[in-house]
Amino acid sequence: MSTATERLVAFASQLSVESVPNSVANAAKLHMLDTLGCGLAALGMEKGTEGANLVLEQGGKEEATVIGGAASVPAASAALANGILCHALDFDDTHAGAIAHVSTVVVPAAVAAAEACGRNGADTLAAIVAGNETVIRVGMAAPGLFHERGFHPTSVCGVFGATLAAGMLWGITESQLVGALGIAGSMASGIFEYLADGSQTKPLHAGWAAHAAITAAQLAKRGARGPSTVLEGRFGLYAAYLGLGSEELERQLSDLGERWETPKIAYKAYPACHYIHGCLGALREILDSKPVSAEDVQEISITVPNDAVRLVLEPIAAKKAPRTEYEAKFSLPYSLGAMLVNGRVGLDSYRRSAIDDARALRLAALVTYEVVDYATCPGAFPGGIKLVTRDGTVLTNRHEYQKGAPENPLTEAEIREKYRLNAAAVLSSDDIEALERDVVTLEAQQSVRSLAAPLSRAATA
Repeated sequence: MSTATERLVAFASQLSVESVPNSVANAAKLHMLDTLGCGLAALGMEKGTEGANLVLEQGGKEEATVIGGAASVPAASAALANGILCHALDFDDTHAGAIAHVSTVVVPAAVAAAEACGRNGADTLAAIVAGNETVIRVGMAAPGLFHERGFHPTSVCGVFGATLAAGMLWGITESQLVGALGIAGSMASGIFEYLADGSQTKPLHAGWAAHAAITAAQLAKRGARGPSTVLEGRFGLYAAYLGLGSEELERQLSDLGERWETPKIAYKAYPACHYIHGCLGALREILDSKPVSAEDVQEISITVPNDAVRLVLEPIAAKKAPRTEYEAKFSLPYSLGAMLVNGRVGLDSYRRSAIDDARALRLAALVTYEVVDYATCPGAFPGGIKLVTRDGTVLTNRHEYQKGAPENPLTEAEIREKYRLNAAAVLSSDDIEALERDVVTLEAQQSVRSLAAPLSRAATA
């Protein structure tokens, strides 16, 4: 009987743009555009640039482009830098069923590998789809359970999809690709302890997984081998990390090529942890229907799924007065306060000056919460809110599906506009247009190196 990695490789080896449904291919391209836009926005805000600075200083074989870097670097180095950048603002996509950021690992690894190997856009797109489907299924086999143990599925699960994509583009054999996935299992890492003090290690997880993916593929090409039972084995991923069997993984792999999860990846409408979005969107709708003065708000109570508590509500004292800009992105009380004060939440909401705003902090201090069983969770990031004002007015709303979920979608026009706004700080209007055009027509590109020129010209003011 084939192992899980052998089945994933068999699926990927038969995949081509022609065999991918149009809706799946289009979703993958828009998520790629969104991801690159998030990286460009991070560069503009000078967030998550440490990786880029490091690899540009180190140099090496000129293979792939770093966002904002004039010089090329080894493919693994470019994947590291770009993965960190694309995840730095926590504005990139998430698959709610897997609870993993998908594109921020797969896209940097795939683009770097494709650029290094001179692959065309069609091959790159097929590899990205295969990588996406792998990350998601590995995560969906244990939804929420990696979080409970303090592991970050974006990296722990993401490294497998990114390795599959990178290996496909590097042109290694099926046997070598199975070995590369086995090697990747020993590189699967990333823990949530950044929550303790608001430090910014989480973006490193995406970059490190993308870097590990290319390294694993290159090692396998040179003869290194990893266990084909890396996922389901006695000391495989689920047993070692969760103390579980892999029965659910079998179910997730049973319909590869029939059920497509790429179109179900959720976009982010706000640059903050996705567990914040349900309550934030519910509040946004209240404010759209009835303007509320922040000074008049006297009570704020919210309902959330249990999984949200440990990430965005506890320890409550720190969440009501975030110590760092990054910690604020994981504070539901602060984010609600910022929305009430400014009528919106955007990239500027998580700057130092914003998180010190006494008006937002007063409102954050009012927040109380109740855990409820939302039928849509896992699978969405729901939330509800009740406001009580000075005159006794009670305003309530509830989102079963956050804005950007497949059931409450951003339109293609909104996704493209998000990209353009994110890119505007560091790209010229011509480069914004050129990059967008090349990504949405990726399958027609003779080489992904057409994407490299705009990305290399990205520059802060």
